[in-house]
Amino acid sequence: MAILTGKHIKLRALEPNDLDFLFETENDESLWEISGVQTPFSKNILKIYIENAHLDIYAAKQFRFVICDLNNSVIGLIDLYDFNPQHKRVGIGILILPKYQSMGFGKEALSLIINYCKNYLNLHQVYASILSENLISISLFEHFNFKKSGEKKDWIFNNGGYKDEYLYQLILSNKNE
Repeated sequence: MAILTGKHIKLRALEPNDLDFLFETENDESLWEISGVQTPFSKNILKIYIENAHLDIYAAKQFRFVICDLNNSVIGLIDLYDFNPQHKRVGIGILILPKYQSMGFGKEALSLIINYCKNYLNLHQVYASILSENLISISLFEHFNFKKSGEKKDWIFNNGGYKDEYLYQLILSNKNE
């Protein structure tokens, strides 16, 4: 699907050979505070997840894309979550593997997914929840004109302390559409 292919990357569905990558990523405890995970995933559970990843976003209310370079090397993940077709909105979460950060892949992936949400899913808005300390993500989303519309104080508890989380929104269409 050309809408999911950029100059340097493409977004694709999960495949069975992504099991080891997904196992490593989902069990990285440093990511648990943003994903809301509190226990590790087994390979068997993730295998079942991949087998069901073909479900349409309208049925599952979420969809996970793998971010790959044009040679199909995995760079990261970009998730659409809390999909609400009635209100025409979806949340976006993005993860770029450390060795690929600061190379423009996050910008290209976010650009592709915004285009997909606007022109393929016909959504009115997309949003992201970002920890207040995550200045790189804030800069990425602000680059695409996401606006900070809310602040959740002491929202995330991790390592004995609380962190604030910001809500960023991007309106894709006019209110009367």
